[in-house]
This record gives sequence, C-alpha cells and structure tokens, in this order.
Amino acid sequence: MTVQEVGRPRRRKEDARLLTGRTQWTDNLSRPGMLHVMFLRSPMAHARITRVDVSGARDLPGVVAAFSGQDLAAEQGSLPCAWPVTEDVVIPDHPPMAVTEVRYVGEAVACVIATDRYRAADALDAIEVDYEPLPAVLDMNEALAPDSPKVHEAGNKAYSMQITSGDIEAAFRDAPVVVERTFTQQRLIPSAMEPRAVLADTDGESYTLWTSSQIPHVLRVMLAVTTGIPEHKIRVVAPDVGGGFGSKLQVTAEEVLCLLLARRIGRPVKWTESRSEGNLTVHHGRDQIQHLRLAADADGRIRGLRVELIADMGAYLLLLTPGIPLLGASMFNAIYKMDAYEFGCTGVFTTKMPTDAYRGAGRPEATFGIERMMDELAAELNMDPLEVRRRNWIRHEEFPYTTISGLTYDSGNYEAATERALSLFGYDKLRAEQADRRDRGDPVQLGIGVSTYTEMCGLAPSRLLGEGRFGAGGWEHGEVRMLPTGKVEVVTGSSPHGQGHVTSWSQIVADALGVPFEDISVLHGDTAIAHKGMDTYGSRSLVVGGIAVLKACEKVKDKARVLAAHLLECSPDDLEFEAGTFKVRGTDSGRTIQELAFAAFTAHNLPDGVEARLDSVATFDPETYSFPHGTHLCAVEVDTETGRTKIRSYVAVDDIGKVINPLIVEGQLHGGIAQGIAQALFEEAVYDAEGNLLTTTMADYLLPSAADLPDVTFDRTESPATSNPLGAKGVGEAGTIASTPAVVNAVVDALRPYGIDDVRMPCTPERVWRALQERAQEGERP
Repeated sequence: MTVQEVGRPRRRKEDARLLTGRTQWTDNLSRPGMLHVMFLRSPMAHARITRVDVSGARDLPGVVAAFSGQDLAAEQGSLPCAWPVTEDVVIPDHPPMAVTEVRYVGEAVACVIATDRYRAADALDAIEVDYEPLPAVLDMNEALAPDSPKVHEAGNKAYSMQITSGDIEAAFRDAPVVVERTFTQQRLIPSAMEPRAVLADTDGESYTLWTSSQIPHVLRVMLAVTTGIPEHKIRVVAPDVGGGFGSKLQVTAEEVLCLLLARRIGRPVKWTESRSEGNLTVHHGRDQIQHLRLAADADGRIRGLRVELIADMGAYLLLLTPGIPLLGASMFNAIYKMDAYEFGCTGVFTTKMPTDAYRGAGRPEATFGIERMMDELAAELNMDPLEVRRRNWIRHEEFPYTTISGLTYDSGNYEAATERALSLFGYDKLRAEQADRRDRGDPVQLGIGVSTYTEMCGLAPSRLLGEGRFGAGGWEHGEVRMLPTGKVEVVTGSSPHGQGHVTSWSQIVADALGVPFEDISVLHGDTAIAHKGMDTYGSRSLVVGGIAVLKACEKVKDKARVLAAHLLECSPDDLEFEAGTFKVRGTDSGRTIQELAFAAFTAHNLPDGVEARLDSVATFDPETYSFPHGTHLCAVEVDTETGRTKIRSYVAVDDIGKVINPLIVEGQLHGGIAQGIAQALFEEAVYDAEGNLLTTTMADYLLPSAADLPDVTFDRTESPATSNPLGAKGVGEAGTIASTPAVVNAVVDALRPYGIDDVRMPCTPERVWRALQERAQEGERP
C-alpha cells in the first residue's frame, strides 16, 4: 500500500546538512586569489560630500585598491525601484556608493579592497572625507510641512494615493458610533540568522555572484539593467541562505558594487556584513502612522472605514519600497463586511535607512489597524470583542465573497476557526478570572487579546500585478527530470531561505509520480541550473512554485502515458495511473514510471515522433491570490506596579487550506508568531535628533529569546483554496500578521480599567508604566 506523502509530518531532508554545518553559506565560500572589501560609511544623516581622499588607504600593507563614489560614478548606475506605484511617483537617483551627497547614516562613501577583511577594515581609518552638514529630516509629519528641509530636490513627498469604494460620506453621516484612533507602526530591523554576504568573481568575460538573497533570478535581471553587463553573462547563485524575512528581497548596493569591483580588479571580491553594519544598512520595515476612523451602528455593525497612512520611505526608494504600504490597502477591511471604505497613503522621504518588505509586508500593518479598531469599537459599545467581530465577519456560507475593497475571497470558515480557538483557550474561564482580578484590585491584571485575521498571499497573478504597476509578473517555473535509473530531479524557480522547499516539493512529486520520497532531489537558487523563476516572498512558494512543479509532473505523466501505451500495445485511453504505475484497465499488464524513464533513455523502442525523455517544464500563474485566515488568542499578565507584561497563554488556530507538511507549517507559524510578538513587546529601531541610529547592536535592539516567548497551542481548520489544484493557501507570513494585534489587544485589555486605550509599540515595561502613571495623575483608577 502506497503511503500518501502530502499531509505527512516528514522531518526536513535539508536539516541534517544545515544543522551540522555541512553546508554552503556565502561567507563560507572562497575562490582562488579572493580579496575582501569593506565599506566606509557616512557618520552623518544628511550632508554634501566635498572631498574624499583614499590615497592614505592605498599605501597600507595588504591593500590592493581603494575607491570613492566619484571613482565609480560612471559605471555604478542607480539602484532600481521596480514598483512605481503612481504615474507621478518621485524616484530619485540612488547610486550604490554616494558621490555628492549622503542621506542616511551608514550610506557607503568609499571602499577598501585588501588581502583580508581585517586589513581592509583597518585601512578605512586612513580615508579622509569632508562633509558639509545639511539638516536631518526625521519626523514624517514635519517632512510634509512646506518649510521642511528637503531630502531630495523634488521634495519630501514620494507619492500620494487615494482609493474609495462605496459612499463613504453616507456611511459616516449620522453614524451612531464613530471611533477614531491613531496608531504607530514602529520601525523594525530584520535580523536574519545569517548576515548578508556577497562574493563576486569573473573570468574576464562572464560573472558569477554568490549572495545571501531571496531573489537570485530577479537580482540577475536587475544587475544587468543597473551595470550594463549583459544578462546572459551574469550567473547569480543563492546558496544556503540563513533566513531573510524580506530583508534579502532586495538589490543591494553591496551586490552591485562587488560585481563592479570584481570587474575592475579582475579578481574575486567578497564582503560580509557585521551585525552592527547590518542594522545600519539592511533595509528596515514597517514605520507607518495610521489614522483610522470607523463608523458603526449602535448594534456594532460596521458602516464604513477610513484609513489615512503616512509611510516612511527612508532616504530612497528601494526595489519595492513605495508599494509595501499599499499591499495593505485591500486588507484593512479584513474579514469584515461594510458599506464603504476609503484608503489613502502618502509616502514620505526622510534621512533614514530606506524601508522595504519585512515579513508580511503591508498586511501585518493593516491587520493591526483593523483588529485594534474592532477592540476599540467593542469597548465603545461595552460589547465583548469577539461578539462585535461575529456581527461583522463574512459567514462561511457566503463564500466566495467579494469584499468592499474588490478582492474575492474564495473560501473560509471564520466561525469554525474561532470556535476551535475559544475551546483550546478556555475563553470564558479566563474572562471570569479577569473579572475577579479587577474586582479585587489585583496589581497584576489579566488581559485577553483577539485577532481574527485574513491575508492576501501567494503574491502572483501577473495580470493583477500589472494593474498595480508592479515591475514584474508573479508566475513561477518548475521542471521535473526523470533520470534513467528512475530517480527524479526537481528544479524550482522558488529560492528557499528556511521554508523547507526540498522536503515539501519532494512530498508533492512523490504523490504525483508515485516515486519514493527518498528518490527525489530538489535543485534551486542558481540561475545556471534553475534558469527561470520569480523567487521567494509573499507566501508564494507553495501556492505558485509548488503548483508549477505539480504541473510539470502532470506533463511527465502525459509523456509517459504515450510511451507506456506504445510498449503495452494499447491505446493511451486504456491506461490508468496509480501508485507510479500505468496499467491496462482490467489486466495486470503495466509499466512503472521508472521503467518508462529507462525506456526513454535507451530509446530502443520509441513511438514515432516521441523524444527520448520524459522531462517536462511548466510555468504557473494563478488567476488570483490565496486567502488564509485564522483566530489567534492571547492572555497576558500586566504588573501595574512595574509595567512588565508576561504572556501567559497563546492559541493559534489557522486555516491555510491543504497542508503539505504539518511539521513545516507549525515551524513557520511558530517563527512568525515570535516575530509578531517581538514587534508588540520588544523591537524598535530608534534614531536620535541628528539621525544617528541608536540601536546598532543586539544590546540596543532587543530581540526576544526563547525564554521571552510562550508555548503556543496550535490547531487548524481546513477550507481548501479553489485557486490551485492542491488547495493550498500559504503560511509563511500568517503568524506575524495575526500575533501583533492579539498581543497588543491583550495588553490594552488589561489596562482599559485604568482609562488606557492604547500603548505605543513596543509595549515595553517603561511605556506601560508611564501610561499608568499619566492616567493616575489625571485621576483615573480601576
């Protein structure tokens, strides 16, 4: 009996190699004659460069070369922005190495190439740079003022966009309840386990770039566009990549510069960032001011929602920077029905590190906004937060459902996920305990947070991306090679950085072709091997890349069927395929797909016109997104005397459609929840008044450890997607999207008797304590 692989909790194939260090991170790689590059970075947030003298560095032992931005000005081009979200969006030139002006602390102004990285680092001290200081621009609201200093000559507004659906004025006119709040999404610094690293080499004619990247295929195209090197002369390899979370979804200055320096020197050049360097120069995430107004009837039914965002672009527009806040435009309405919706967003330049995609990319920000507002509406009506959600969410019998923002959700069951979460959480018992603590005036208050989320993921439909002015399609490519001995090679254009592609793809192919899981290998991340792809981000790997592989399997079977019919002397229509074998119906006569692979290889008896191979390729471009959903519940204990918050219990019930590997799903959710909790309670990038980043080390930028995080109770419901044949929906960002509002809602719920309706993230002990002290001074008591 054949065991079904899809749905089986397989341990990951790749882990034995990764966890024991028998692997290839970019920094592990070495090439003959390899040199090391280090970059001198601006200590000023905004200044004109009046002089750069690298001659002192060139004279030091072990230094092979040193360059200023002016030395590379003619060839370095401008880093690309692939998402011009409006016709009039301002996209300033962005040289990889600054030439005449710096606009954030950490921007590269010069470099040294030496025989080892320590000599290169030491030689940076010998470079002389003169700056003419210019005013820093740090506050988003102040940046939009007419008299604000300019980050760029064109001004500080990158773009403005407005979307309206329904009669928003009628929705708010005479509304019995109007709730208005302003929330801040603090700036975050992605902190992947593996720092960024780049190694560039050339044979004088072609170029190879090894890089810790999520997007080797996109990067190859963009390197060609930026540097003028023909695309077919560039090979990009993303070897084992130790995490990304969006931070490696980028065309970085260092990647472009290493390629150009290798061309200049004619030798391989490598750069690996330090953690402090990474905090300064990896693109940052989030950083929004959200002003929300919600109109409702007296029974809690939502009439309309207005959203006004101000989003910090930082100093430049990177690959996807302007579009990231807009990914939430269709998600603020979430799982709720309403009559009208208005969304506006203004992108603002500041003299800070540019922002771009960070796990969830726009969707966590939107979910946070609407889920906080649902709690505020419940408080306004003195209603249970879950009850107000029930009165507004789309019911399971209403799917497919077209939302007020225009997306059509294909499937879901919010009721089932919520009921399961409530049962696991012990909601009623916790509410009773909360009431008791409030009555007793317990200094440690109990708070209960709710997040009923959905997300738009599987970033893919090329037609829809084109309508949004996105600079590329969203298809994905897959290839399946049947080897003569019956083993299988899978080539995927999706490039993993911890998601378990090798294992999941092997499970899909094992079921599709009826070959053993162990007989399948998966190749990825090298543009010379996986020659086509759109890479990994936006929870698209399985629901786009995995489906491309499945489609290629179907083509393999179609070819094999023709060959099997020839060898078995029957019509292809008389064959049935089961457990890897083509059989003539009603007989024991058959051929396994492995036997057919060998027959194609020998080619001794092929039908006329049939090629000597079963290998097949496929490209998949779904017609719409996928929409996972779920309910996350969080209970926290808040010490009102110290401000300390402790998560007591956390339940996550998610509906991600068909599950390929439950172990991988749980791992993805656990990691995502950790990052969402980190935003709620721990992480924040902080700049001083001069534009210096104060959180450049792990001592300053607080990441939670395992001891800071709760045990999570997981469960699932299953509403298969209708947009792909596996019924899968995607899971990589779900935990991050759901967890932040669940935790903050819990903190605010604990503090609401004290008159507190918001605590700015991260809800540190100091911020909670100060909020309590301010309300105490105003005479608020529980």
